[in-house]
Amino acid sequence: MISITKFAAASAVLAAGALARSRYERKHFEIRNFQAGYPGLPRVFDGFSIVFLTDLHNNSFGENNEKLLQAIDRLHPDIVAVGGDMMVAKGPGSLEIPLCLIRALAEKYPVYYGLGNHEHRMDREREIYGDQYDRYMDAIEGMGVHLLRNRSEYLERQGERIRITGLDLSRRYYKKVGKRPMSQIYLKRTLGEGHGDEFHILLAHSPLYFKEYVRWGADLVLAGHFHGGTICLPGLGGVMTPNYMFFPEYDRGFYKEGDSRMVLSAGLGTHSINLRLNNRPQLILVELRRRV
Repeated sequence: MISITKFAAASAVLAAGALARSRYERKHFEIRNFQAGYPGLPRVFDGFSIVFLTDLHNNSFGENNEKLLQAIDRLHPDIVAVGGDMMVAKGPGSLEIPLCLIRALAEKYPVYYGLGNHEHRMDREREIYGDQYDRYMDAIEGMGVHLLRNRSEYLERQGERIRITGLDLSRRYYKKVGKRPMSQIYLKRTLGEGHGDEFHILLAHSPLYFKEYVRWGADLVLAGHFHGGTICLPGLGGVMTPNYMFFPEYDRGFYKEGDSRMVLSAGLGTHSINLRLNNRPQLILVELRRRV
């Protein structure tokens, strides 16, 4: 029979090993490549590539994120899409790391930026963050970044175009534990009509409402927020999201709903739950394909 002392010692060793592994994973990202095929994609966009970054939370891979930037350059994307939560909004903090990364990206690529709950919090809680939100937004717009706060733009190629929209979800849809119902009226009121006849990319930070996004008119949803479920168990998937949902329906990867797709990134950083196990940060490349 194992004594309490031996059990405690073994538990301490396992915990130390898990923490060491987590420290390693948090600083070593993986590259995931997804192909999303659509019969309605304009032919000239066949092979169009998108690097998707989300949930950096002030993490840095090498000095000034040089390892991340070098990896992006090797992928040769047509655009870079940012899904939000590039900083940690837990009291006034530094914006230097995300601004440095975005500046370097904007010098080489068209960058389209959708907001997450941490950017939203800086705007909402000005008694805590002062003008930090305004300074951040002014800075990235000054770099030529396409800021998509509940608005759309068009990507054009050889006379054809596709639409990209950024959704800034209201606070009530970032509920701790559980999911608040969302009506289609909310999305139409916030973003306008989905224009189902156009190919449509939606930057939507939370993956919880994938089905609602599809009904609204999104063909490709790019999402994050759940950090891959923090700890990933073989056969079971992600264990817990940052908003304390256990074994969520969506944690990371590629999801289908009818003819629509969602690419859900495990993100690049952490914040309150500073842990990753079997769940490395992700740099995502999405290639659009015209499917016959």
